[in-house]
Amino acid sequence: MAKLPVATDQLIKKFGPHKAYTPQSGFYGAHEPDRLVKTHCCYCGMQCGIQLKVKDNKVTGFEPWMEFPFNEGRLCPKGVQRYLQNNHPDRLLGPIQRVEGKGFEPVSWEHAMSKTVSEIRRIQEKYGNDAFAMLSGVSITNEKSYMIGKFARVALKTANLDYNGRLCMVSAGGGNKKAFGLDRSSNSWADLAHAEVIIVAGANISETFPTLTHYIWQARDNGAKLIVVDPRVIPLARTADLHLPVRPGGDSALFGAMLKILADNDWLDHNFINNYTSGFEETIAAVKDYTLDWAEEQTGIPGEKIMEAATLWGKAKTSFLLHARGIEHHTKGVDNVLSCINLVLATGRIGKPYCGYGTITGQGNGQGGREHGHKCDQLPGNRDITNPEHRKYIAEVWGIDEKDMPGKGLTAYEQIEAIHRGEIKGLISICFNPLVSLPNNNFVREALEKLEFYICIDSFLSETARHADIVMAGSLHEEEEGTVTTAEGRVVKINEAVTPPGMARRDGEILMELAEKLGAGDKFSYASSEDIFNELRIASRGGTADYYGITYKKIVDNMGVFWPCPSPDHPGTPRLWEDRKFKTPDGKAHFNPVPYRPASEVTDKEYPVVLTTGRVVSQYLSGTSTRRIGKLVDQYPEPLLEIHPKLAFRYGIKDRDLVRVETRRGEAEFPAQVVETIREDTVFIPYHWGGKHSANQLTIGSLDPVSKIPEFKVCACRLIPMGYKALDVITKTAYQSGL
Repeated sequence: MAKLPVATDQLIKKFGPHKAYTPQSGFYGAHEPDRLVKTHCCYCGMQCGIQLKVKDNKVTGFEPWMEFPFNEGRLCPKGVQRYLQNNHPDRLLGPIQRVEGKGFEPVSWEHAMSKTVSEIRRIQEKYGNDAFAMLSGVSITNEKSYMIGKFARVALKTANLDYNGRLCMVSAGGGNKKAFGLDRSSNSWADLAHAEVIIVAGANISETFPTLTHYIWQARDNGAKLIVVDPRVIPLARTADLHLPVRPGGDSALFGAMLKILADNDWLDHNFINNYTSGFEETIAAVKDYTLDWAEEQTGIPGEKIMEAATLWGKAKTSFLLHARGIEHHTKGVDNVLSCINLVLATGRIGKPYCGYGTITGQGNGQGGREHGHKCDQLPGNRDITNPEHRKYIAEVWGIDEKDMPGKGLTAYEQIEAIHRGEIKGLISICFNPLVSLPNNNFVREALEKLEFYICIDSFLSETARHADIVMAGSLHEEEEGTVTTAEGRVVKINEAVTPPGMARRDGEILMELAEKLGAGDKFSYASSEDIFNELRIASRGGTADYYGITYKKIVDNMGVFWPCPSPDHPGTPRLWEDRKFKTPDGKAHFNPVPYRPASEVTDKEYPVVLTTGRVVSQYLSGTSTRRIGKLVDQYPEPLLEIHPKLAFRYGIKDRDLVRVETRRGEAEFPAQVVETIREDTVFIPYHWGGKHSANQLTIGSLDPVSKIPEFKVCACRLIPMGYKALDVITKTAYQSGL
């Protein structure tokens, strides 16, 4: 043992029993936290409870929060490492301005604000209010989502506001509204544990929502049958009772064929259908020709497996259907969602214990962020911006004339197209990295370069922020108080653990000062996040996403409250539709006919391989924070091209060979990962990287006609082997910088 420089007992006398020195850790107690802050993970829609260790205004570690009811202390690799973003050397510490030929230079907040406001006014006076657009994200609190919606319409006075949930949950939202009149998963995840049959469609739960896997394992322990629908043998599929390796783009054909089997065998809940639904006959008529042979041809799944899946689902007494981006990132994403809902409604297994339907939100506040007004067609409470009554109510809450409220604007990718057309000249973004996240990102880059002025609010200099004229240093998740809404509809509390470093500021404060300088300061005079939430409560009152009965105290006392919660004495609603009163105009759940149609781009002789994209366990969305955390980078340092051995053999590709992937949008090179866990006609690339490693150089900008979500999950490509081994080691710096 190393000799101490001074006798330990002398140190104890001088510094106390918790300050003694050891060579391994310095003074005892030197790294003990000043406090533990109960809050939630900043990543996916599970929003796991976590306790952050804070010392000297820095997050230094974490401890499990065992009491939080969803995850009970469990965390995924991202959650375990999430605290490391707080002290990263790349963190923006103040506003910066791009100087041509010199890069970025620090500027004062006064200059950043004045320059931004003068450019907004110049562009709007010259081209009109809608020529200045705004893009937002949903890895932020409900309070900021609400404020952004109000800021864009009241201070910026533009119709062109949208958010990166347009790349996430809008197909689910479109389907839910058509079927139920309300956009939320029907149950808390606790009901999963006792379902007899579970279908997981297009949701790589073990890698993208790992803590949710616990509830599926509980169900399996209770004897549940698990059906996984995915073109890849994802980890969850390896032990599933049935894996359906659907060809990308074939989902609605699969679910339509299953619906026909249910009807042919009378595995239907006629009482529920007759009394609580509409549209059943038209929906069955739409699938009358969906034979097993036809379904096998469209989906690439053997007919007997489709029959087995329908039989398991049809004969079950309780069931749960979960889906995520795998069926939603399509030009027929809403159709895919509706075809899932049709299976649930046909068997009447909703609004009952252990029976449910869930749409898994990918982003941290993907649920709450799509409820309170920063979508181009939405007002708080999930109201419709084109509905005169909805507009009138919100205008009264905001203290403006309804005639002054802008109308429906352009969605995220449509804004990029409008920039190319010269209709949008200026842009402000927050919590959005479109140069990595949007499809066809060479097209996106060209759009950013065409803007006359672009301001970005972010914590790190993302790939997109590098194109900004002004970058304002904003706040991280742990630096601002607020609420978020989990994927199961539980509103939970985010507690401020530390203050922003250097001259960085809280996002809310930045928006309030901009509003004041734009002449709308009296509409944004909030003293706290709780003030914003209390206004949100009033704005959501009577809407389908009703938070009126939720307060900060109620959230803390109950470790979350499920909306809808229409009054202060209401306990919240963990399970929807138990009263069979749906939020549609006729009060019934709606079946929706889903005629099959192909993807927007199918394979041909020139581009014979299907390309699909998705996530990996160690990275999150565009990787702005996770690609800066060393252990997460080590786990998956670069995007790999997953390819089946038979397809690889056909092209002469070996494991880790470089392969050029070409589509009609662009080309990029990736090391091959030869695996048997993917369809033979399909390749897969994760999308978390930018620059030359970006999968979204290749994807197509085709949109769903209802949800306007891009078709990330299927496009046609060709493969060109490069004829030599890829380097196994790429410098960590390059990947962490997004180069």
